[in-house]
Amino acid sequence: MTDRRLTVTDDIHRYLVEHSVREPEVLTRLRAATAALPQAQMQIGPEQGQLMALLAKLVGATRCIEVGVFTGYSSLAVALALPDDGRILACDVSEEWTAIARRFWREAGVEHKIELKLQPATRTLEQLLAAGEAGRYDFAFVDADKPAYDTYYELLLQLLRPGGLIAIDNTLWSGAVANPQERDPNTVALRALNDKLHRDERIDLSLLPVGDGLTLARKR
Repeated sequence: MTDRRLTVTDDIHRYLVEHSVREPEVLTRLRAATAALPQAQMQIGPEQGQLMALLAKLVGATRCIEVGVFTGYSSLAVALALPDDGRILACDVSEEWTAIARRFWREAGVEHKIELKLQPATRTLEQLLAAGEAGRYDFAFVDADKPAYDTYYELLLQLLRPGGLIAIDNTLWSGAVANPQERDPNTVALRALNDKLHRDERIDLSLLPVGDGLTLARKR
């Protein structure tokens, strides 16, 4: 088998960003505002945000779900890509971080596209299913507490229509998932999910070395 792996050095990453990313100014300012936070590493990179926006367009998304908002970069990137009648249901538990998100959603003129639910995401997703929303969503993004990823995945798979797409962040976890000696709860949960998705015949699958690992699962 031909080895076509590429080590992404800082120079290559800089080239990638300079020759691919078309980041709207409001997203650039949001990244800068988030960079000042102690938790800044939780934010996805601009190339991942642009990929997610493209994926949302490719699946023709109008109804989306985000599990884990943080300061709103991913939801803003996707909202900017949606048609005017497109909607994102954004799930988080932090009033502090999502206050930043709300400010930038408003500045970008997409606040009307995003409904924020400040409660545990499992409760929100279960409420959607109880309300008859199964099969009515096009795109979902998961970037929240890792031990709950499998629960989110199962609920979102029910909420997505056939052909809908789930994007799951951090699935390489800085490489820890590939090291059997790593046994912390986050790594164990992500490793178990990766194993499960590899066997799951309900989806088409791709695990990409984008950011900290991005898994794409298309519902069959």
